[in-house]
Amino acid sequence: MKRHVFSVVVGLLFSLLMTGSALASEGAESIGADLSLWWVSFFVVMLLCIAILPLAAEKWWHPNKHKAMVSAVLGFPVVGVFLYLDFHSVLHIGMEFISFMVLLGALFVISGGILIQTDRRATPMVNTGFLALGALLASFMGTTGAAMLLIRPLLMTNQQRTKKVHTVIFFTFLVANIGGCLTPLGDPPLFMGYLRGVPFTWTFNLMPEWAAVVSFLLLLYFVLDTVLFTREPMVALKADRMKLIPTHIAGAKVNVPLLIGVVLAVAFLNEQYMPSDWPFPLTPFPIREIVLIGLAWASWKGTQKGLRKANHFTFYAIIEVAALFAGIFATMIPAILILAARGAELGVSDPVSFFWATGGLSAFLDNTPTYVVFFALAQALPVPEGVAVVAGVSVPLLTAISLGAVFMGAMTYIGNAPNFMVKAIADERGVKMPSFFGYMLWSVGILVPVFIAVTFLFL
Repeated sequence: MKRHVFSVVVGLLFSLLMTGSALASEGAESIGADLSLWWVSFFVVMLLCIAILPLAAEKWWHPNKHKAMVSAVLGFPVVGVFLYLDFHSVLHIGMEFISFMVLLGALFVISGGILIQTDRRATPMVNTGFLALGALLASFMGTTGAAMLLIRPLLMTNQQRTKKVHTVIFFTFLVANIGGCLTPLGDPPLFMGYLRGVPFTWTFNLMPEWAAVVSFLLLLYFVLDTVLFTREPMVALKADRMKLIPTHIAGAKVNVPLLIGVVLAVAFLNEQYMPSDWPFPLTPFPIREIVLIGLAWASWKGTQKGLRKANHFTFYAIIEVAALFAGIFATMIPAILILAARGAELGVSDPVSFFWATGGLSAFLDNTPTYVVFFALAQALPVPEGVAVVAGVSVPLLTAISLGAVFMGAMTYIGNAPNFMVKAIADERGVKMPSFFGYMLWSVGILVPVFIAVTFLFL
């Protein structure tokens, strides 16, 4: 199965990255202004497959090789045509996909080498503490790193509880998404802003919004979990009280320094610290990716196999992300080109519209290119007199774009890669997670009112 998935993903990457002067001139411009909206249908069908097939053909959909087949059928035609129409845009998106998967893979492997064994009583206070810790760590070790580090011990702690789907959903909201808005290391869109001139410490200005949303969701979760805790069968509560395991952390001596290495690689292996006028010019890509792969390899070789076995570590979740996001990245090429060329036609001009447009599209498109498009659109707009400017963007618009991209990645399973990884690990542990639309019932019902409140309070 892994060989089939690997072949499809590598095939898509080869199509994305193949070169040749016959395909397009070096100065080729985006053709998004002339593209028919019908090109977006491949992306729409890809989303529908992700949403419907787990319900309509659950057994067929489960193997990752079938997900890879769907990605190949929908992705190869788009990549093949656009290699001729706009080769350099395809090349850029292909490089972004590689960077995306290498970073996720490195964090997945390294964090999977840290075993946190604990089984305290799964009380509302303990669970809320897990979510609060994860929301804080997400900004400093990335949403992927924090999610992969904590999801397993959280599931272990709640293994006797019969009602735990809501815990995984709130974990996805807080740890895999919203918690990561305080630094450029927290979420890829903010890192793209950093590369475009946003100071590293500027995102700390988002602390009021972060604190307000995180605090409200933690309070809401605590109330909900308290209600559900009182409805647990007495047998489950007794088993939870009887089986207690003191907290024990293993693998940290090897893997924590490697996680720090990932943070440093992401922070410093970029254009700002690798100038092109060096005697021996270096480019961040693929130097950064080679370093990240090396760190992941060091973790894999340096961590005892028994430790990973005790951690129930498998590659299923990261393979699922690779299989699905290969198709998502490939089929979204026309959507990104159209958005880049016609974004101004959306009438987006004020913080409120930037927040909802960036967030709404980030929920279904990858939030990194969506952030970049709206960042460029904001740079082209005139700045009112007296309004502070950061990296050529007015502060109110930059705040709206940043919050929209990070916060609304929690709206769907595909809004941010850790969402799928958390779901896959929960499914492997026997937690029956909601379908694509089932998850959206939770996110729309809980998060949309929160985002409306953010709009009125902060934008």
